[in-house]
Amino acid sequence: MQQDEHLQQQFDLLSRIWKEKHDDIKDEDNIKANTAISRIISRAASETESFEVTARRKRRWSRRKKSLITGMAVAVLIAGGLIAKNYTASSVKEQDQQQEPLITQKGSRSRTLLADGTTVWLNAGSKLVYENDFNGATREIRLEGEAFFDVVKQVNRPFIVHTSGIDIRVLGTAFNVKSYPDDKNVETTLYRGLVQVVRHEDSMAKAIQLKPNQKLILPKQAANEPVKLSEEKSPSDKATPASFVITHIDSTKKENERIETAWVFSRLEFLGENFEEVAKKMERWYNVTIVFKDEKVKQLRVRGKFEKETVEEAFAALKEAFPVIKYKISNHEIFVESSQ
Repeated sequence: MQQDEHLQQQFDLLSRIWKEKHDDIKDEDNIKANTAISRIISRAASETESFEVTARRKRRWSRRKKSLITGMAVAVLIAGGLIAKNYTASSVKEQDQQQEPLITQKGSRSRTLLADGTTVWLNAGSKLVYENDFNGATREIRLEGEAFFDVVKQVNRPFIVHTSGIDIRVLGTAFNVKSYPDDKNVETTLYRGLVQVVRHEDSMAKAIQLKPNQKLILPKQAANEPVKLSEEKSPSDKATPASFVITHIDSTKKENERIETAWVFSRLEFLGENFEEVAKKMERWYNVTIVFKDEKVKQLRVRGKFEKETVEEAFAALKEAFPVIKYKISNHEIFVESSQ
């Protein structure tokens, strides 16, 4: 696996499905799955013994291992009936890249290995669609929602994310993209590597380039309007419909401590956003609908974070921080108003 990234991908996929979901499988299915796996492993072991260790036969065995492990993954999926309700796995069969969309429902998040080895984390209420088969000159996907990508570098084969009127082009890098349909802005945060953000109907010469630890905030209204990149923008500048803002994120913080990717580490964090924006995040995070019965509460500024709290505990904490809040939880609906 250390020598062949494809074997590592297949092993990771199989391990995640088995370890994360086996507790949900019925005993009868578990027995069937174990039996099928034992047969495959026994066959693999016997074939291993039949090969002499020569340079030529090592190459033959490497190809055969790929087929065996691919078959093993398929056997586990069929024999065990393993369907991960909050996880969408990409196919491990490289020659057939007609991939199904990757979707995470509200209230869940997922981690997926793409066909090229790229790892993608999908936030709640997000959808990722393959735009091509990853076998040509580019690797292209379309995103609706929020995702963190750790892209495998492939020279001369850029990885392109299409979302909300822009294209994000990379070779090998780690970055976060936030672009929900009800968001006013598209946000791209770069951690490692180099990213080019290209607006539709704009030339490559005017592409916006991001360096590590920079975040691009681009209003959706501006996505199709070419503007000149300004190096003089400061984090305090407000984006207008025909402009964008590049801010610097705190590089002294560890990756798991940064607010832009807090969700990847199962943390819902707010940094002075108004309650209306906070409510949108909480709706996706907890799979609820929040209804404001007056406008006053929407303007409250919220700072803090939720990790293991239930939605009931989260609203109890908000109530403690803002006594003016009055709320009622009815099934998956939460009605919020001011008590004054």
